[in-house]
Amino acid sequence: MKCLVAVIGPTAVGKSQFALRLAQDFDGEIVNADSRQVYRYMDIGTAKPGHIELSLGQHHLIDIINPDESFSLAIYQKLANDAIENIQQRHKLPLLVGGSGLYIWSVIEGWKIPPVAPDAKFRHSLETRAKEEGSSALYQELQKADPVAATKIMPTNLRRIIRALEICRATGQPVSQLWQKQPPPYPVLIIGLTMHRDNLYRSIDCRVDEMIKQGLIEEVKDLMTKGYSLDLPSMSGIGYKQIGKFLQGKLDLTTAIQQMKNETHRFARHQYAWFHLNDARIHWLDEYDAIQKKATSLVAAFLSSPSCEQVNYEVH
Repeated sequence: MKCLVAVIGPTAVGKSQFALRLAQDFDGEIVNADSRQVYRYMDIGTAKPGHIELSLGQHHLIDIINPDESFSLAIYQKLANDAIENIQQRHKLPLLVGGSGLYIWSVIEGWKIPPVAPDAKFRHSLETRAKEEGSSALYQELQKADPVAATKIMPTNLRRIIRALEICRATGQPVSQLWQKQPPPYPVLIIGLTMHRDNLYRSIDCRVDEMIKQGLIEEVKDLMTKGYSLDLPSMSGIGYKQIGKFLQGKLDLTTAIQQMKNETHRFARHQYAWFHLNDARIHWLDEYDAIQKKATSLVAAFLSSPSCEQVNYEVH
């Protein structure tokens, strides 16, 4: 049988460098599972791997669409499954790496995504309501319609809130009840990286400061110059939204940066709603572990198990 290793955890915990080392040690290739890194021209604000990292290991599903192109969970799932299959066929080890719970679990658990076509008129009506009443009003509506789905969606993620309500309306059923699963026909090892919350927040704050130093303001300005509206789903991500408001004169820079940090803290907390520390499927490694050494042992043992013995991965 073929295998898959997933590296998950909150933002700024160090997944990218960790996974790159595993890819080098086990002749692997990385499949991106970050919902923002799929967009071209959005590099600094998404903490996308740089030229050096990309040259050290093969990466998939990075820079695959423009910021104004539509993208969905169903599209991602198909592309990720295709990439994983391609890597396996070449007798390499696929590493699914990222912090997007939707993306990660849709692949690992084999979600059957409801085939509900977009309803432009309905979406527009909800977007109008959100502008008039605030996104919290729609989130409260989702909590009533589907409390299970609501726990999986951030209250500020208007696009996913609207999509969940759209599916509920079209099918007459809570979207969470339509999340049927058919796990992939290969074993999966899930490695989670975590750290104490205070340390994680410090890591996040340092990353935000570094993004500003690296030129995030210029990156957002360039995107706006290219004609990409701040109203686009891609531009609603943390960092782009706040710096966009700064460039519009709606926020001063200090406030924009602090909002970036606060929103990223909140996002990290939400990620733990997807990746539970008590989930027996996840092998958690924290900052006090000899992380790389333990991970190497975990992966080596996994690949030498009977379920993976058909494929011979070499440790470098």
